[in-house]
Amino acid sequence: MSLAQRLREIGSGFEPAFWVANITELFERLAYYATAAVLAIYLNEQLHFSAELTGWLMGTFGLVVWFLPILGGTLADRFGFRRALMFAYFVSTLGYFLLGSLSASWMQPLRQALSDKWLVLAILMVPALGPGVVKPCVAGTTARASSQNVRSLGFSIYYTIVNIGGAVGPIIAWLVRKRLGLGIENVFRVASLSVFLMFWVTMLFYREPTRSNEEKVPSLSAAIKNMFAVLGNRRFVAFLLISSGFYIVFWQEFISAPLFVRKYINSQADVDLLLSVDPIVVICFQILIAYWTRKMPAVRAIALGFLLSGLSWILLAIHPTFPMVVATFVVLALGEVIQASRYFEYISRIAPSGQQGLYMGYAFLPVAIGYFVAGGLGGYLLHEFGDVLRRPEQMWLIITGIGAATAALMWLYDKCITPSDAAGPA
Repeated sequence: MSLAQRLREIGSGFEPAFWVANITELFERLAYYATAAVLAIYLNEQLHFSAELTGWLMGTFGLVVWFLPILGGTLADRFGFRRALMFAYFVSTLGYFLLGSLSASWMQPLRQALSDKWLVLAILMVPALGPGVVKPCVAGTTARASSQNVRSLGFSIYYTIVNIGGAVGPIIAWLVRKRLGLGIENVFRVASLSVFLMFWVTMLFYREPTRSNEEKVPSLSAAIKNMFAVLGNRRFVAFLLISSGFYIVFWQEFISAPLFVRKYINSQADVDLLLSVDPIVVICFQILIAYWTRKMPAVRAIALGFLLSGLSWILLAIHPTFPMVVATFVVLALGEVIQASRYFEYISRIAPSGQQGLYMGYAFLPVAIGYFVAGGLGGYLLHEFGDVLRRPEQMWLIITGIGAATAALMWLYDKCITPSDAAGPA
């Protein structure tokens, strides 16, 4: 096929909804990662929460953010992606605004009635609702609004856009917090404005994608039934549980690594800028690595990505310096980019007709489990190896071990499934 033919194929292979959904995802991710880049430091240094409490709060926040796509995907299959996206962006607007208003005078009665711990936890649950609905809607739109011959490319575009938001978000946080001197609270307010604009973009420009050969979920009860029926697919559940190990490793980048850097390497380090390294690497290498691994079976590529990301943390265990933190994040990102688009492609291909939203929702279950475990584990390891044993760099050997074990389990999973299972339906 010539380049001109391929470009025509790409141009006709995506419905307008694909581009609108992914543009809104860009700004939603910008808001999310701007918040994530400063949240650990905000909780630990400004609210004076311990590393363990900070890890628990962030883990709980992440659990809700990434578990809700299961329910969000189920409801989106029934009520439509457009209405679900509008709801998600409105809730996110409210949540980020409340997070940025913790020090406001009108918030003082709540701070007096509740301890800061419970008030922060309650407020964190509001913005957590938004991404939980956005993710399956955008991933489901990517699957439904792209033809089969460009679907793999569609997920590469989707993941690249996610990482553009992931790269720009921490930079915006740094500009607002330090360059403009407006403080962390205004990072949350900028995030609120970003998703509020996407509410209007969705209302005005998004049109529901349809496929003539897909079944429509007949009722809400049927959608809920489908949600639990998925758990009967034992191989799919095993795939999700194994994948959770990767996210225990990955989320240390946002939970324990910023605290580790500020406490044991450089107390003045701009960790928000540092957190832009991973997505920048993904942006630079996503298409190239997707092309390089295009003929590799999906599950095998996923296992390879898990292994590389797991091994990245051993660099920090050997030589805990600022340049080595950057190197760790680069290697972590390379492993991430090898597995990410193939992970979503694999799940989209095994999803039954009319259940793309549901299965894409379940795709984020490992992210939720991993985030929750990563929060408690990261806080515990920082305390145990740092405050108690005085050997903080050794905590990264535990993280490396988890990554290597996860890759080994995925390799075994690959050996146990048949070629037809791996290919999935067209």
